Amino acid sequence: MPRRLILFILSALMLFLGVYTWDQRTGQWDRLSTSVGLELSGGVMRLLNGVEDSVSGFWETYVDLRDVKARNTALEQRVRELEKRLADTSEELAELARLRRLMHLGYPMAWPAVASRVLAQRMGPNAALDTVMLSSGYLSGAAPGTPVTSWQGVVGRVLKAGPGTSVVLLLTDTGSRVSVLTSEGRVQGILAGGGPGHPLELRFVRQNAPIRVGEILITSGVDAAYPKGIPVARVTAVSREGASRSGASLLEIQAEPLADVLHLEEVFLLQRPQDSVIPDDSTVYTRRAPTLEKPRLGAEADTVGRSLP
Repeated sequence: MPRRLILFILSALMLFLGVYTWDQRTGQWDRLSTSVGLELSGGVMRLLNGVEDSVSGFWETYVDLRDVKARNTALEQRVRELEKRLADTSEELAELARLRRLMHLGYPMAWPAVASRVLAQRMGPNAALDTVMLSSGYLSGAAPGTPVTSWQGVVGRVLKAGPGTSVVLLLTDTGSRVSVLTSEGRVQGILAGGGPGHPLELRFVRQNAPIRVGEILITSGVDAAYPKGIPVARVTAVSREGASRSGASLLEIQAEPLADVLHLEEVFLLQRPQDSVIPDDSTVYTRRAPTLEKPRLGAEADTVGRSLP
C-alpha cells in the first residue's frame, strides 16, 4: 500500500507538471476554465434574472389589477349616475314636447349642423367688413342667411355664397343685428355689432328692465334668423343715461361675444328646417343709421347732406 500510494502521488505530480507545462506553452487550459466559469456564471445570472422578472411582473400585474378594479368601480358608479340623469332628461324632454304641442309652439327642436373650415379673415374692399371666408358654398348648405355658430356660441350669418365657398358676416360687424333676450330676466333687445375691437351694443332696452353685468344673451328666435336659445354674448356694462330719439329712457348696454371671432378655425352651419320661416336674405347686413348733426353752412353742410340717405 505505501508503494502504491507513493506511485499514485508521483504519477499525479507528473501529470500536474505535464499539464502545467502544456498550459504554459499553449494556454488552452486557461481558456477552457475561463469558458466553463463564464458559462456557469451566465447560467446562474440568467436564472436569477428570470426569477426577478417573474416576481416583479407578478407584483406589477397585481398592483395594476387592483388599480383597474378601483377605476372600474368608480366608472360603474359614474355610469349609474349618468344613466339616472339621462332618464331624468329624457322624461323632461318628453314633457317639454307635450307642452309645446299643447301650447302650439312652433320653435324647431333641432337644426342640423354642417361643419366647415375657415379659409380667410376680413374680406371686402380694404377689409371694410368684419367677415370670414368658409370652405362651404350653397352646394353644401351655406346659402345666404344661414346661421353660423361655433362651440362657444353665435358667430354670424352667411352674407354671400358661391358653389364651393361663402362669406360670413361676423357678429361684431357694424351691420350685424341679432334679436336676443337675457338668460335670466328674459328681456328682449337687438344686439348690434360695434366693429372690430369695439364692444357689442344691446339696443331698445327700457330703463326698468332687469338686466345685470355678466348675464348671458341668447337668441330669441323671433326674427327666424337663428334658432332660439343659442348663446350669443355676455353683458359687460350697463348705463342708465341713454335716451332714444323719441325721448324715452333706454339703457346703454355693452356686451362681448362668447365666440372668439378672431381665432376661428372651424364653424357650424345650421341648416334651416323645412317647415321654418325663411327670412329675407337682404336682412343679413343692416347699414348703421347715420348720426344726425346740426346743419352747417357752406360746403361742409352740403357734404353732410349728401352723405345722408
